[in-house]
Amino acid sequence: MINKKGVWFLTLFSLILVLSVYYITMPPELLITKGEKENNDSSTPVANVEESSILVALRVEADEELEEEITSLKKIISNADSSVEEKNEAFEKIKELNSNRSIEENIEAQIENDYQLKSFVKVDGNNIEVIVHKEEHDSTLANNIMRSVQENFDTSKNITVKFQK
Repeated sequence: MINKKGVWFLTLFSLILVLSVYYITMPPELLITKGEKENNDSSTPVANVEESSILVALRVEADEELEEEITSLKKIISNADSSVEEKNEAFEKIKELNSNRSIEENIEAQIENDYQLKSFVKVDGNNIEVIVHKEEHDSTLANNIMRSVQENFDTSKNITVKFQK
């Protein structure tokens, strides 16, 4: 009598055997991928970079840093050994980080609405860094962006605008 292990072994073995025979008997034209059809002369893969992939990478990196910092602050808050003062400082820092993130999103939306440009904004205290996705560096556009960003704040901020291809 065949047990369950034997049945599973025979089932998986027969499946692997059928797929191997199918792969071997397949015509070679079906085995060539789309990228190989387009690049038959070169053997190195080509990476296509989308226009906003740099901005996406910056946003992902900033989000990871923010998440790590918030996680460490939440550990301080949930730690029974932390003093009330430490917990309050951690809570205020979390509020500040969330506030900065919402300011960054608002400025990015404002730049996209006003100038039809994708951007990445990083707020760090009084420093605001704006990275705009545009090939040519335009000082007039950078000045206009700095002025429109400054309109969101009552106090003077150090605003830098960089153009990234």
